[in-house]
Amino acid sequence: MGGNFGGETAAFYARFRRGYPPAFTGSLVRALGLGPADVVADVGCGTGQLTLPLASRVRAVAGMDPEPDMLALARQAAAAQGVANVTWVLGTDHDLPALGSMLAARTLAAVTIANAIHLASAQDLFAAAREVLRPGGGIAVIANGTPLWQQPVPWSRAVRRGLEQWLGTRLESCCGTDAQSRQRYQSALLAAGFNGVHEQSLDYTGHLSFDELIGGLYSAMPSHLLPPPAQRAAFTDHIRNAIGAGDQFTEQVHLAALVGYSPPPPSAH
Repeated sequence: MGGNFGGETAAFYARFRRGYPPAFTGSLVRALGLGPADVVADVGCGTGQLTLPLASRVRAVAGMDPEPDMLALARQAAAAQGVANVTWVLGTDHDLPALGSMLAARTLAAVTIANAIHLASAQDLFAAAREVLRPGGGIAVIANGTPLWQQPVPWSRAVRRGLEQWLGTRLESCCGTDAQSRQRYQSALLAAGFNGVHEQSLDYTGHLSFDELIGGLYSAMPSHLLPPPAQRAAFTDHIRNAIGAGDQFTEQVHLAALVGYSPPPPSAH
């Protein structure tokens, strides 16, 4: 897992990335069978958008991310919200076994990964999760809506054209949120031995101002692609010209979690 999303990108991520409606967090907790005695690992936690809501439902959460700047902002958000039961861990999906080794054998109740699976090897992550989850423990691979430049509406198509012109490249990836990728992750979960793999979803209508749209774009740019401060007015004008008039943009957000369960140990004979 990686992508160099530190520095100002982390700050934009903390401010502008979509959060998780309480209804979705509640349904996820129920699907994973979590309770107040459980410990969860949130891999690729970013600035804590999912970590912190989960923390209010369980005994403890380990929020893991490879970007120190992301974790620093997550820690600040936790302090501001009075959340004290999260341990912030600098690491990638490759460090999940090491995290598991610090706990009693196979005691994690759940592993979550939200909006970061496309930056990891799904097969390696799922195999590692199998080794640290308790029997019957759950895994959730979460897609928090389609990227702002890949939605099937005119303003989003215009944003994509503007970004492609600015960056000089085609933008085809949906960051693991498209149906083909989700099917691939589902197949990988089954191949890794997870049982009961299914999808939980929530659809809602979101609204963005133009400033929120620009901030959301910046939050998705690795540091080497983020326009430097001196170029941001030009970037903003470029996207504005691509979109045309309008200061409010409506998006249909499809929030989906692929959930599976670690199998119980084989019965003794």
